[in-house]
Amino acid sequence: MATSTAPATSTDEVVRHAPDGLAVIDAEGRFVDANPAAVVLCGLDPDAVAGVPSPFPAPGGAAGVARTGELTVVWEPVTGQRREFAYVLAPVPGRRRWIVSFRDVTLSRLRERRLAAIAKAASNVASKRSLVGTLEALAREVARTDALAGVQVLTVNSSGDRLHVMGAAGFGREAHFFDKLMECRARGARLMMLEALESREPLVVPSRYEAVMRDPAWAPLHEVMRHPRWDWFVSVPLLARGEPVGILNAFFAPGQVVGDTELEFLLAMAEQAAMAVDQAAVLERERDVARREERQKLARDLHDSVVQQVFSMMMQARALGVLVARGLPPAPDEVAQVADDLSSSAEAVLADLRGMVVELRPAATTAGGLASALRSLVETTAARTGVDVSLAIDDPAAELRALDADLLEDVYRVVAEALHNSVKHADAARIHVRLAVTSHGRRRRLVAEVTDDGRGLSAESVAPRAGGSASSGFGMTVMRERAARWGGAVRVRQPATGGTSVRLSLPLPTSLPAAPTTDLEVAP
Repeated sequence: MATSTAPATSTDEVVRHAPDGLAVIDAEGRFVDANPAAVVLCGLDPDAVAGVPSPFPAPGGAAGVARTGELTVVWEPVTGQRREFAYVLAPVPGRRRWIVSFRDVTLSRLRERRLAAIAKAASNVASKRSLVGTLEALAREVARTDALAGVQVLTVNSSGDRLHVMGAAGFGREAHFFDKLMECRARGARLMMLEALESREPLVVPSRYEAVMRDPAWAPLHEVMRHPRWDWFVSVPLLARGEPVGILNAFFAPGQVVGDTELEFLLAMAEQAAMAVDQAAVLERERDVARREERQKLARDLHDSVVQQVFSMMMQARALGVLVARGLPPAPDEVAQVADDLSSSAEAVLADLRGMVVELRPAATTAGGLASALRSLVETTAARTGVDVSLAIDDPAAELRALDADLLEDVYRVVAEALHNSVKHADAARIHVRLAVTSHGRRRRLVAEVTDDGRGLSAESVAPRAGGSASSGFGMTVMRERAARWGGAVRVRQPATGGTSVRLSLPLPTSLPAAPTTDLEVAP
């Protein structure tokens, strides 16, 4: 930045060698003058600075009202060359010009965004129950943070022979992506993502877009991958417990290059994606175990009630048949007694079957949600057993309807199991079921409690036994596992007044998410 007087020579030297950019802009935000650092930072021609539009809006100009203090501006003089400057404006006395002092904060701000993105992805992995939702959010976060052209997160199916795009950003959706990918491979296309998956090492490929678009082997996917325009390609394998479970593909915009920091960020995000995939697999295995346990419980219940009652009915009917076959027709009072016994047994069988149907019905699919399902369960149990079963629901804000469907189902199953244990083991005359959402400051919990006036459960009946043969102990283990999935707990206590109380307590988020929608596992 030049001056015309000799005494200012020392000032000129300071300006010339200042590490920060120093410039003068006019009322339209155009450069008037700039020091060497500003020329380099903004990529200016040192011999043609005056009149070039600057990244900095002049106060009161087209950008609006004047602001004070350090400001930031994003500047992209060339596609893919994104810069962020932190700057301070000072007016030139008596003239409609401003002195700008600025520095490049592109890398520091990018580092901050990457750290925030990794933290956000980790939070999503910990809190979200939908794998598709988690990976979709992660893909968008990667693309937004580094301003990438596109991102894909693909997972390997259980048999290891197919990939599904579970998260995507930047590309449109293609329902038959994997089939077209395999068609490209059959034509001789080199699939970098499969090489990364097999080697378990990330692959970085410069100028990949041109190679793909020129290669006729990639024709089936040309339209899908043509827009938005991209250049460099990176494929990072998702590894869980040392095994590949998927791939993260990053498509860099033209002008962007991949260095160590870019690759480190992708590796960190791929690690979060792998954790989400592994967590979903563990949860699915737990659900399979729970389903098997419920089938075993159903088989035991059928054997203990329905099967024995039907066997009794069969024997009574067969006895009548034997008498008739021997020419000894039974007396009318005997026939009436057998008919009465058969009718009573049929009513008992019907009641037991209805009770089992209610217990097996998914709570999330009932019209009124959890509250409706529990009312039906309580009414059916009371009618079937003759026990006085009551229900109280305290949900003034109607928050129960907004619960995650899987969480709601687990709450229902825990209450159903506790009620079943009270009926079968406690010899109770009265059972009370309570469901409530409680608040302590910002902390909110869902509480479900089943209390009876029976003889109480022994220590053996609430502890799991070898082989899981005891239904109550076995059931308690399953209940506690269901609660643990959501950060909750199940506690059993014996009140001073007698009986048994089984209490489920689950933490709820500060703001409940909207009811989940079905995620489609399709590719971009």
